[in-house]
Amino acid sequence: MVSFAGFPPEGEGPIYLRIVRFIRAGVAAGVIVDGDEMPSRRVVSATLGVNPNTVQKAYRMLEEEGLMVSRSGAKSFAAVTPESVEAARARLRAEEIGRVVSALRRSGMEKAEAMDLISRIWDEDAENEERGVEI
Repeated sequence: MVSFAGFPPEGEGPIYLRIVRFIRAGVAAGVIVDGDEMPSRRVVSATLGVNPNTVQKAYRMLEEEGLMVSRSGAKSFAAVTPESVEAARARLRAEEIGRVVSALRRSGMEKAEAMDLISRIWDEDAENEERGVEI
């Protein structure tokens, strides 16, 4: 069964989107695999201390994305395929990059400047990886 034990109590954005992001991250990392049982909406609601409607909204989004299958009155399961794993990874990357871009723009950085900074950090990271250095 999918566990919400590692769900971060604080975070950015509405709780239902944080639940969706948490499940996407589990799928992208391979922690959540096809057929894993999802906890009931009531269990997640009690675990996280949120309204059951909030969990329902998150689960509905996951169903729409094809990451979860639910049947009325029955258990819900993760629906994970190679395509859904890649889609989850792509969405997570886009969200992270969006946050970085927003922060750079708010700081007054121009696009060319930001691209140069990203390129420099990318190259430094690659060099450190080749030398076995972790940052």
